[in-house]
Parts: sequence; C-alpha cells; structure tokens
Amino acid sequence: MRVPMSWLRDLVDLPQGVTTGAVAGALTRAGLQVEHIEPMGNEVSGPVVVGRVLEFVEEPQRNGKTIRWCQVDVGEDVPRGIVCGALNFAVGDFVIVALPGSVLPGGFAISARKTYGHISDGMICAEDELGLGTDHAGIIVLPPLVDGQPPRPGSDGLDVLQARDEVLEIDVTPDVGYCLSMRGMAREAAQAFDVTFPDPYGAQAIRPAEGGYPVRLESDACSLFVALRVDGLDPGAPTPVWMSHRLAAAGMRSISLAVDVTNYVMLEAGQPLHAYDADQLRGAIVVRKAVEGEHLVTLDDVDRTLSPEDLLITDDSGPIGLAGVMGGQTTEVSEQTRSVVLEAAHFDPVSIGRTFRRHKLPSEASTRFARGVDPALPLAAARAAARLLVRLGGGVLREERTIVGGVPAMPAQRIRADLPGRILGAPVGEEQVIEVLRASGVQVTGDREDVAGEWLRLVPPTWRSDLVDEYDYVEEVGRKLGFGVIRSRVPQAPAGRGYTFEQRSRRAVIRAIAQAGFVELITLPFIGTEELDHLGLSGDDPRRRTVRLANPLADTQPFMRTTLLPGLFAAVMRNTSRSQDDLALFECGLVFHETGRGAALMPSVAQRPTDAEIAAVTGNLPDQPRMLAGVLTGNWTPAGWQGSAVRADWRHAVHLAETAAATLGVRLSRRAAQHTPWHPGRCAELVVGTGDGEVVLGWAGELHPNVVKAYDLPARACAVELDLDALIAAAPRGGEVSPVSPFPLTKEDVALIVDADVPASEVERALVDGAGELLESIRLFDVYTGAQAGEGKKSLAFALGFRAPDRTLTEKEAVAALQAAVTRAGEVCGAVQRA
Repeated sequence: MRVPMSWLRDLVDLPQGVTTGAVAGALTRAGLQVEHIEPMGNEVSGPVVVGRVLEFVEEPQRNGKTIRWCQVDVGEDVPRGIVCGALNFAVGDFVIVALPGSVLPGGFAISARKTYGHISDGMICAEDELGLGTDHAGIIVLPPLVDGQPPRPGSDGLDVLQARDEVLEIDVTPDVGYCLSMRGMAREAAQAFDVTFPDPYGAQAIRPAEGGYPVRLESDACSLFVALRVDGLDPGAPTPVWMSHRLAAAGMRSISLAVDVTNYVMLEAGQPLHAYDADQLRGAIVVRKAVEGEHLVTLDDVDRTLSPEDLLITDDSGPIGLAGVMGGQTTEVSEQTRSVVLEAAHFDPVSIGRTFRRHKLPSEASTRFARGVDPALPLAAARAAARLLVRLGGGVLREERTIVGGVPAMPAQRIRADLPGRILGAPVGEEQVIEVLRASGVQVTGDREDVAGEWLRLVPPTWRSDLVDEYDYVEEVGRKLGFGVIRSRVPQAPAGRGYTFEQRSRRAVIRAIAQAGFVELITLPFIGTEELDHLGLSGDDPRRRTVRLANPLADTQPFMRTTLLPGLFAAVMRNTSRSQDDLALFECGLVFHETGRGAALMPSVAQRPTDAEIAAVTGNLPDQPRMLAGVLTGNWTPAGWQGSAVRADWRHAVHLAETAAATLGVRLSRRAAQHTPWHPGRCAELVVGTGDGEVVLGWAGELHPNVVKAYDLPARACAVELDLDALIAAAPRGGEVSPVSPFPLTKEDVALIVDADVPASEVERALVDGAGELLESIRLFDVYTGAQAGEGKKSLAFALGFRAPDRTLTEKEAVAALQAAVTRAGEVCGAVQRA
C-alpha cells in the first residue's frame, strides 16, 4: 500500500511538527511495516513554473515532424519563445515550463539553446520529463481552474501540480485488510498520535430501496449491492490535477474521469467501485454464480471460460463482469459515456479470492475484497463517487437509488478485563484496555453479572472482520500499546521426559548426515502432475495417489507431495543454473498418500471444534510417513594438489542411507532392483531385517537418463530415498548396554569366487549369517574380475573381525567361525573360496 503523506494529512490532523519519519515509525510499531519512504518531486530543482500559451506558429520540418514556435507568458515582462514538439495544447492553455537553470530528473539541465532555427528559452514539460509518471504522449495541460482559481503564470509549477510529496510504502498483512485504504491508514495514524479521526465515510443508515436501477441478488456471496445513477456527464471533462497526481503517487495511472473517480474513492475508502455505461446495460443487474461453459470478455481483452464457482454480474445480455475482480467489455465506460451506473457492493472474501486465483487475475479490487472490506461502506463510498462525478464532470445524481441486501451483524465477544495483561505479561489495566479498544472502533460495555470478576462485552466495528476470538482483542491491545510494554521474562521449563525416542533418532540422523558432507534443504510440500510424469511413474504407482488441495497456492502444483525427490531436483536445477554443479543435498520431511477416506472436514473457526469433529478430522487425514532423501551431482571432492577429483556416484547415495542406519544401530542390506526413477541396472533396494521378516526401506543409485533429461539435471546424477519412520521403527530401543570387550580382535580375510551377477550384498549377508555371534565386523575390500577368476565370475575379498566378550579367541575358534561363514556363502550364493 502506497500512502502519500499529503493525502494522509488531509484526512487526519496530525500534531504540529510530526515528520514523515515519525509517522512511519508509529505505523511500524502498530504492526504496519513501512518498507521505505519515497520522496516525489525532489529530483527537480530550479525554476519550474506555470506558463500560459499566448500564441504559436506551426512549422513543418523536413523530417516530417511539425514543431510549434510558442510565445509563453511565465510571469515576466516579456514572453519567452519556446520550441515544442507536442500538439495537444491550444492558445490560452496553462502549461508547465522548465526555465533555463532548472534541472530535471536524470540530471537533465535546461538552458537556452538553438533548435529548429530558434533560440528555445526553456522547455514545456510532459509528465515523464518531471518524473511524475510515464506519459509522453503530450505535454501537461493544466485545467482552467485549480482550487477554484486560474493558475497564475510564474507561480511554482510543482506546487500547482501538488507534485512534491513523500510516499510511505507499507506492507499490509492479510489480517488488517482495512489498512488497504487511506481511511484505514489515517485511523491508525490518529490512534498512534492520540488525535481524533473525523471519518469521512462514517456509518450511514442502510435501508432497502428499489427506486433506482433494478438489481437482483441470486447468490449469498453478495450481501449488499448499492446502485446509483449519474446522468449528463461531460465526456471531455478532464481528471483534475490533484486527483491524477494522488492516483500516481498511490501507484495507479489516470485513465478517464469516471474511472479515476472510482479508483480514487477505492484508495481513500477501501471500497472497490465499478462504473457501468448506463446506455450499454440491458435489463436488470443480476448477481449470480456462473453456469458451466459461460464466457466473459474482461476489460483486459481476454475471453475467459467461467467456472460454476465464479460470482458474476450479469444483465439480460449475459455476464458483464467478474464480481469483485474485473468488469466486462460490453458495459465499459468510454469516451462517449454520458450516463453511468455506480456499483458498490460487498462480496464474500473467499469467493473473490478463489476466482481471481483461478483466472490469474489479481486486481486492486480483488485484493481488497479477498482480505475483507467494510460491509457497511458501499452506500457512503457510492455517494462520495457520485458527488465527485457531479462536481468534476457536470453530471446530475438521480434521487432514485437501489439498495439490495443489508449489513450482517458483527459477532459479540465477552472477555475478562485482565486477559490482555495476563496474556501479554505486561501491566495493562482495565482502563487502558477499554481506551485502546474504543479508539479502534470497538463498542465496549461492562458486564458485572459474573461474580468471578469484571468482564467486558465487545462488538467490533464493521471494518474489523479480524476481531472474532478473545485473543484477537488481546493482540489488538498489544499491537496498539506497542510490544515494548511486554516484560522480558525467561519462561520456566515444565517438568517432562525430554525428547521421545523418535525425536532423538530423527535429530541424530539429520546431524550425522550433515556431518557426512550433505547439505539439508527444506522445500515446499506441493507437487503437480508434470513432476510425477517427469519421474516416469506408471499409472498404478502408489506415488500417484495424491491428496488434492482445496485452495492451492499455484494451479500447477495442486497436490501434496508423495515423494521428496522433485523438490530436491528443483533445488539442483536452481543451483546448477548458477554454476553450482557439485551438490550433495538432502531433506527430511513428510509425504502424503491419499487413502480414500474422504475429503477433509472444515469445522467452523467461530468456536473450538467438538471432540467428534476433531476425531472426524484426524480420521480423514492421509497417510503421512516421514521420508529421508538425497541427491548428488558433480564431484564429491574437487581436484587439487592432493589428487584428482572424486566424482559423486551411487556409492555416496548408499552412504547416506548407511550413515542413517548406522546412527540408529541398524544394519542395512542391499540388493539389485528396478524401481522408478532409478536406472534399472544401477539401483539398490535398501532392506532391513526385523522380527517379522524383511522390510524394504527405500532405494538408492543412479537416476534414469530420461529422468535426468526431464529435470535438466547433470549427467549421471544419483539419488536416495528411504522411509525414515520405518528405519526408526527397526532400531533397537535400548535396554542393557553390551560392555566393550577388553580382549583382542582376531582378523581374517577371505576371497570368494561367485557368478558375476551375484550381488556382493547377498554374499556379505550369507557370511554374516554363517559366522555366528563371534563376528564383530565385516568389510568388502576388493572386487576382481579377470582370467584368474574365470569367465563369468568375480572374486570378492572380505575382511572379517572376530571377538569374544569373555576371552581371547584361539586360532581354531576363529578359523571355525570363518569356515562356517564360507560354507554358508557356498550354500546360498554358490561361492567357492579362492586359494
């Protein structure tokens, strides 16, 4: 929200000497973050004055251009001769002249210079040349009267234009939509400096009336509709200078008087308005939901296919506007419009928010409606716009008016007077609470019937739809008093049992993986069909059982994720686009699988949900396992003086999984598998044995080339994904700690020849099973293929460590354990010990 200080000071009488910086600080302390203060008109220096064109001669040039040699009265004894290339002015018009010695934005110095055969003694200025906008179609022509008086030649041109100003750029949070208006900002400033605020759009009695243009409401999404008609407008009436420059300072461009008036009132009051060309309307205005397949060409010249959830403004010809978002072309105000019907209505915020997101059509109006507009404001805003059209456009306001619907009652709330002080932890007395709330427009009455203590009955003003719960009022008190009143106090830690086993396990795993060289990311949990297609998932893949969001942030990602990999792949793409190719990234987070239990329930937020509602909500939740995933590209270690680079490959992906398992005391097994999106010949299935048999935790390896291409990943990228919840469930829960044996470790090496297609992990698992309890460690340290191993064979060399907890092993015991391990490998894998 852009807030011109001149406009703000017109609405509220701030104390003498209050600077723009002081206002910015006060608003920031009230919860409205002022991003910066933008000065306007300060880039112009020197004499920029009002001039009056006395005469001119048009002189065609050889290049086809026509210039005017003008004589301009600038308040001096002798007129100045000035060359001007614009043609949009006439003799007698008032213009803005930059005289020699002035400097315009961009350091453009004005001097008397020879051009087109004349000495041009100054420059007649366009809007963009003064830094007041982007219009360069013609020079600025002032109206005959400014503030009721003709402009005086030689007077300060920037003062006449009201171009010198300071603008506050304020970030308005969604919960205070009433601050998307000068009225709301003025109210906040008045309360911050403890001055009165004379509301120009104060409460007006709203009673149904049907004497004006006919209107019908056929949807509950519109609670109030006001229609006023203004006839006899002068199509050529210009927008006054003060209005066009206030609009520009607030971030909107001037279009035409009728449109500018509706925008001006919207910015000032916060109530979006729309002007229809009355001569183009066909029959009664009807507010209804769209019918499947209907179309509307909006003001931006786009033919839009409508949804049954869209709220429309229609007449006998069909749709003429997307309610609260944008009007249609058929009833657009044009240069020939002489009669307008002003619409001021109140629409349901949720409906408008969904419509503008569905059509990707954010507008000043839809932004305000989606955040909540004062439901009692339409009549006052429509009257203000009509008065401006009458005063500035020469129109006549018809006495007949149409008011359909009404203003819903605001929800009352009872709170203990000491609640804000207790929650804020600050000495806030009852009188302070009452004073702050009344200054915010809240109706406060006492209620002493409850013997437990003093209660307050509160009814919020119509523009504060955010004040619903008793703690909303606590926040309001804290915001207005300033959070500096809250005392710094360290809370006392309650007695408890500390972290659960699952929490300790997750933290240990994440810490271990980070220490192993991976970088943790947190990505958004949303996904689209395109990402799943890029993974190459089949139609019956469980990861296609997605949970659809009722109100997604982006139409391209309407589902909750079923895998962590697409988010990590997107992070890789962002990094590689910035020449960061050596990546080892991981994420730990929930995925969501649709279970067919039905759509989520939406309990009312007006009160605490019942136990039955909570049970129904939790019963419909999707399955949400916590997964652990990683992706690797480029080099694991860079090249340097100590040696060549080590490329990240499948071993490092497996290393992530084994690090997680080892941290929890779990032994992982792996075997060759085929699982999308991994390369079918370079994928390992990660398995853990439990009391109930084997559990597949996930997969690791090199990604399929098609997936690498679809996601634009570096060649031979690798990834891993496993079920962290299942891994933690397989971890030992503690109990007795085995003492460290003081006896020496007996080391034995063995080389086994097996078929080339036998996975080393199967051989290792067989050795472990056969070695028995004396085996403490096992490590594969060599793989050999060649003539000595035989055709179609390979040799696997393992280092085994044996130790007993209560004695030093004899050589016979170690050899027997080793032989038992070799025998088991022969039975399971066909392994033969290599001599």
